[in-house]
Amino acid sequence: LGYQLLTSLLLGTLILCAVSGNACVIAAIALERSLQTVANYLIGSLAVTDLMVSVLVLPMAALYQVLNKWTLGQVTCDIFISLDVLTCTSSILHLCAIALDRYWAITDPIDYVNKRTPRRAAALISLTWLIGFLISIPPMLGWRTPEDRSDPDACTISKDHGYTIYSTFGAFYIPLFLMLVLYGRIFKAARFRIRKTVKKAEKKRMADTCLTLSPAARNEKNTEAKRRMALSRERKTVKTLGIIMGTFILCWLPFFIVALVLPFCDSKCYMPEWLGAVINWLGYSFSLLNPIIYAYFNKDFQSAFKKIIKCKFC
Repeated sequence: LGYQLLTSLLLGTLILCAVSGNACVIAAIALERSLQTVANYLIGSLAVTDLMVSVLVLPMAALYQVLNKWTLGQVTCDIFISLDVLTCTSSILHLCAIALDRYWAITDPIDYVNKRTPRRAAALISLTWLIGFLISIPPMLGWRTPEDRSDPDACTISKDHGYTIYSTFGAFYIPLFLMLVLYGRIFKAARFRIRKTVKKAEKKRMADTCLTLSPAARNEKNTEAKRRMALSRERKTVKTLGIIMGTFILCWLPFFIVALVLPFCDSKCYMPEWLGAVINWLGYSFSLLNPIIYAYFNKDFQSAFKKIIKCKFC
């Protein structure tokens, strides 16, 4: 009873925080006109997806965790698993869409201003849901093993080997690879632009030095200040990208390693129930962390959140 009470309290708090956090992001974008940009539409759509995870998936997952058995029947189990895979996959793929949007924005800033339209954002969002749908539906159409339904007290995803490879690579490993490539290129492009700005300032200082001494001394100070600012921006870029990728990998990599390995080693592998639960909920907690990473660190969002708290939109 003590375990069930503590687990209920912890998971209930997590679900409540995830719902309120994502709802705040959606409200901020809906109410604050300055936040209604194409880049923020993707963040808003991510918040909607994570809100769906929090409302449609996490309560049933929490009930399953607390009771330590499935009590809602086979049909509800199939719906739960499909919603789980659909929404979590779409959430992960939204991160790819955001990375792709940022990559285009920083590598092709002039042309992409005209290409960065709501229609393009809608196309990226639709693609995340289409891929999620293609990954979540096959088990309901029969891509599973007979053992998947052998225990009425259990509700697990299909352990068919083909589906395991298809779903884990489609939902995580391929998106992870794409994000690593995109954010690696974003960092290189950002560093190139920052250092190019510093070099321009240094060339200007050298030209001024040839003309007169006094302004050159002032320009040297300006150049040093710009260099420090550039290094600060570079560190901030590294920190932001590190937080995004670090949190994503920390939350989801353990889950997808287990999801890929366990169906193949079957009875040869042993994993304690508590460890499986921690790994499972670590992945779910990413729906709580997304609004913090993508919105709460953003000054424009912070301003909108303060207005919401003070009820200035009311």
